[in-house]
Amino acid sequence: MTSADHLKQLATQVRRDILRMVHKAQSGHPGGALGCTELLVALYNKILIHNPKTFTIDGKGQDVFFLSNGHLSALWYSVLARSGYFGVSELSTFRMMGSRLQGHPATQEGLPGIRISSGSLGQGLSVAIGMAKVKKLNSDPHLVYVLMGDGEIQEGQIWEAAMFAGGKQVDNLIAIIDYNKKQIDGATDDVMPLGDVKAKWEAFGWSVLEMNGNDMDEVLETLKESKTKTGQQKPVLILMKTEMGMGVDFMMGTHKWHGSPPNDQQLENALNQLEETIGDYKI
Repeated sequence: MTSADHLKQLATQVRRDILRMVHKAQSGHPGGALGCTELLVALYNKILIHNPKTFTIDGKGQDVFFLSNGHLSALWYSVLARSGYFGVSELSTFRMMGSRLQGHPATQEGLPGIRISSGSLGQGLSVAIGMAKVKKLNSDPHLVYVLMGDGEIQEGQIWEAAMFAGGKQVDNLIAIIDYNKKQIDGATDDVMPLGDVKAKWEAFGWSVLEMNGNDMDEVLETLKESKTKTGQQKPVLILMKTEMGMGVDFMMGTHKWHGSPPNDQQLENALNQLEETIGDYKI
């Protein structure tokens, strides 16, 4: 069994991957990726029922994860590589011409672990609902997970999907919102105030849990609890409070690192704050 301490070490390593990838490409989105690291590390190493060796697009017989906020791709690629979907060395091709690791996940290149192209915000929840409905029709007991950003839920399609899932009792679905209260142009409260997010989702017929997304122990506990809430005629939402840029002091507390790569000096500073743990790859 993978211990929580090991997952914490892996999260540190994934953060190092993210920074190196975005720095080498001089393009990408480090802020949200660093903030959501604990979630994806926990999902792929402790929670999801999945097998990289038997990956299929249809996800039959396995749990399925969708990344709706596809600009967090550096995080997802690192976790997929370190979970065995492809070699860690391929991370060095991030955002390069001809690479399978595009800036936003895509299916054309056939990268294992990727089932949809994502990054056009607002669409992931709808896709996840479709997959969840298919699993019901196929008597497949496995679950569907989807991660969205809080700025993303300003999109109208999210609320159409939320209404459908609640109204149709899609109870094999666990959705997660990265609630860092920041987006590309500033604070969500300044761009488009979200109001009482928990109350809104509950009003749409969802079971809602909350967690600190940067506390690995709490992430594991809440994800396990969310699984116990499935099968009860309600979809499940986890409102995940995170810090954008988590782990790097000069990236935290600001939206300015949403889509900005570090320069050489900033990369060195950031890596010095994140101790090498379980096998660094010099990207």
